[in-house]
Amino acid sequence: MMINSTLSSLSYFILGAYLHVGNLRYFYFLITALLYIVIVAVNTSLIVVICMNRSLHEPMYLFLCSLFVNELYGSTGLFPFLLLQILSDIHTVSAPFCFLQIFCLYTYGSIEFSNLAIMSYDRYLAICCPLQYNTHMTLNKVFILIFGVWLYSFVKFLMTLSLNIRLTQCRNIINSLYCQNYLVVKLACSDTRLNDIYGLVGIVFSVVIPLLLIFCSYIKILKVCFAASKQTRQKAVSTCTPQLVSLLNFSFGSSFEMIQSRFDMTGVPSVLRIFLSLYFLTIQPLLNPIMYGMQMSKIRRTFKHLFCFKLFTGQIDTM
Repeated sequence: MMINSTLSSLSYFILGAYLHVGNLRYFYFLITALLYIVIVAVNTSLIVVICMNRSLHEPMYLFLCSLFVNELYGSTGLFPFLLLQILSDIHTVSAPFCFLQIFCLYTYGSIEFSNLAIMSYDRYLAICCPLQYNTHMTLNKVFILIFGVWLYSFVKFLMTLSLNIRLTQCRNIINSLYCQNYLVVKLACSDTRLNDIYGLVGIVFSVVIPLLLIFCSYIKILKVCFAASKQTRQKAVSTCTPQLVSLLNFSFGSSFEMIQSRFDMTGVPSVLRIFLSLYFLTIQPLLNPIMYGMQMSKIRRTFKHLFCFKLFTGQIDTM
């Protein structure tokens, strides 16, 4: 009987980071639901704008479209689950769903860094090699790069998932609001050395290498800008600023999440830990579409034309 109880307990995980907030849960549920609705609305709107306007079928905007799709993907991997957990009294998640959430959230992070890396490479070609840009960055190459980023992230984390599933789990309490890869690995009582090694290699290929590519691209862009005219510098700054802000924001949130999952953070107030653990999964999907939409005049004009025109014609029809 005891053996059966132990085995059944390992079929699910308990999320131990939720605070007992009483009736405030409905307030948190409303805020979280509104945030998710806004994220879905703004990202979907910009995807529609880019897809419907042929003048935006250029490399930079197609990479942006991939970025916005990824924001929807990552948000959907977190928010519906989070909303259910806020209203629940027992914060449990089945093992298969936990592994699925790990896959979604970690592929989201890998795609985000890789997408920002190819966007920085695109800006490097546009600013540093403008005469060869159309030759090097054709639409076929753009689609291959986007497809490669998504396929690479999916395959890499399928390997991570297969390594996790083989582990023998002896404990099932995850000190987090959602399932995290390294926290699940730490619950195992079997040998996790292969998981640890593959995890470090994964960080190098998913985070370090994209960051190095971004760093090298922007160093070369800065060199060209310092030697160029004032107008060229202003144009370079206007196109590169959103990417740098997005990168810094996502790097900050991801860094804290990796540190929190690997080190003891009990000295940090629980409310602050909760906020920072959700930071890169909530702020980034909201920040990117608003920032790019406001910064890039071509997107703003298209957005106004599509949605304001439809609203205006709808009003005429009702009259």
